[in-house]
Amino acid sequence: MKRSNIAAEKPFKGESTAKKTGPFADIKNDLIAMAGEFVGTVLFLLFSLGAVQTASTNTSATTSDSSGDAAGTSPTGSDSNKLLTYYYVSAAFGLSLFATASIFYRFTGSIFNPSVSLALCLIGAVKPVRFLLVSFAQMIGAIVASAILDGLTPGALVVNVGLANGTSKAQGLFIEMFTTATLVLSVLMLAAEKHLLTPFAPLGFGFTLFIVMLFSIAFTGGAVNTARAFGPAVIQGFQPYHWIYWVGPTLGALLAVAFYMFLKKVKYWRITPGQDSTDSSESPDVAVDNDTNGGRSSNAETAV
Repeated sequence: MKRSNIAAEKPFKGESTAKKTGPFADIKNDLIAMAGEFVGTVLFLLFSLGAVQTASTNTSATTSDSSGDAAGTSPTGSDSNKLLTYYYVSAAFGLSLFATASIFYRFTGSIFNPSVSLALCLIGAVKPVRFLLVSFAQMIGAIVASAILDGLTPGALVVNVGLANGTSKAQGLFIEMFTTATLVLSVLMLAAEKHLLTPFAPLGFGFTLFIVMLFSIAFTGGAVNTARAFGPAVIQGFQPYHWIYWVGPTLGALLAVAFYMFLKKVKYWRITPGQDSTDSSESPDVAVDNDTNGGRSSNAETAV
């Protein structure tokens, strides 16, 4: 019989030992998770959006300082600076997610994204009450992070997402869908599924966000998160097509859940068994002739 490494908590004197039932049976832990998700979302977005604000401030300063400079006004120089900004912002989001997720992973799951919350609820990893509470906390956290950033930095807040480079609404919608689906799938396969890599899941989250933003940031601003799009919009104003940052990530969550359920249905762990094992006895049993050393005698063996 399997035994837990963590001893069961003993009830306090006078505390009922009867197991509570109903949607609010675990409300105390749900509220703690809600508080953790609020603080985690604030920190995650404060530093990642702060990088966007920093990039915008630096770009504005460079543009004003380089008036009359051929390198600063040439298309090549401008494109090069824009590409570096994309890398910088994408890396900032990935590293911010990794850092904050590492802190909150043990007790909230470090979700920070309503679309991820929805996916976890649909697969049963998170109960509906907790889903509603943490999603609300994530949206409020995004507003608070944007407001703090607006107060801490000079000038107007310029961290809102938007379609760019001729991207249509339909293209933006599906870019957000596929990028969010990829991020959600990383959470489902690294955190919801338990294996040897699960303790390192925050690193996977960060790398996944980094790579999907490298693609999407030039076209949609790289939201991949309804809260990330909603918070700054409350401060700066809403785009007429703001709805794509709700519908796209939601569709992405549903797509990731559908693929995850398909993998569970076909029992994916049987396809390549022991893939995350560290047991050397599960290595392929390949016969090796040590005497001939690949058909040639070893000088060391001959000497002996």
